[in-house]
Amino acid sequence: SSVKTAKKYIKNYLLSGLKGKNVFSVFILSVTFFTILSFHRFFQLEDDIVAKPQYIEKIKNFALEQPSDEWMILEFSQLGFIGKLFRTKDLPLIVEFFLMFYKDKPIDWLLDHLLWVKVCSPEKDPKHCEGQKAYVRIRSKPSLFQHVGIHSSLAGKIQNLKDKDFDKNMLHKAHVNPPAKVTTSLRIFQHYTLEKAYEGMDCFWAFSPVAGDYILFTFLQPLKVDGYLFRSGNMEHPGDKLFNTTVEVWPAKLRISKSTSPIGIQRGADWFCLYIGTFDNGIAEGIISPSVGKIQAIRLSIHSDSPVWALLSEVNLKKTSSL
Repeated sequence: SSVKTAKKYIKNYLLSGLKGKNVFSVFILSVTFFTILSFHRFFQLEDDIVAKPQYIEKIKNFALEQPSDEWMILEFSQLGFIGKLFRTKDLPLIVEFFLMFYKDKPIDWLLDHLLWVKVCSPEKDPKHCEGQKAYVRIRSKPSLFQHVGIHSSLAGKIQNLKDKDFDKNMLHKAHVNPPAKVTTSLRIFQHYTLEKAYEGMDCFWAFSPVAGDYILFTFLQPLKVDGYLFRSGNMEHPGDKLFNTTVEVWPAKLRISKSTSPIGIQRGADWFCLYIGTFDNGIAEGIISPSVGKIQAIRLSIHSDSPVWALLSEVNLKKTSSL
């Protein structure tokens, strides 16, 4: 079997007395390589951790948004060997390196040494080396996992390590939103795209809006939405809020009634807009009446020029569980 093949692969090391955490990690990596070659990724996690909600979705999104496939490790915790995503094709190299130096260093130290050997040049300074390693070892922040155990793999040692990034106040808040195409007329600043804000990977940040600008979320298929929350500004940029901005929906089948039109209905150039809310002190939050029915899109419409930039730090569209 594949597991027997993996055992045979490291048999000599086991017979020579190799024990502890490094052996176990090498064994798991070896079994993974021999048994799931059809998969492209391997995620390393430990059992003495706590995880943030929706961590699987966040890991998946972070991996998919990488601009190239040249990375070797994606990290979701800064501690030890916790929360590391590898490509399966790289596992043989990693296993071989660990087996050569298992007696000398903890496995997370060996991982750093492996990257040094792979991408650093002794003719360059340490700063250049760190820059090269950053291309193949990419860190996601804030951390998704916190270490809660206290026992070290070294006999008699207590390990009270904590990930300082785990409990940091986030500059954006993530939610799992329904699939949608996102567009905006705002001029985006650097890499702070609307897509990242919608997927909960980062905030959306844009230059000062002018009257007529918009942010549009068009669902891939019409669906019922229970409510919404849009939060602008964050702790670092509390003044970059949306002002004089309304929340509008495009019902798949427009239903005009007092209960579904608390603010009013306006016919736009290309669609019917049903006004359902407005931003107050940078936040728009509310419920959507079931009588609205399925919704094709939600739009944030800006009605006046703003003297400040616009930053969207939270987008939460609460989808009805059964459509």
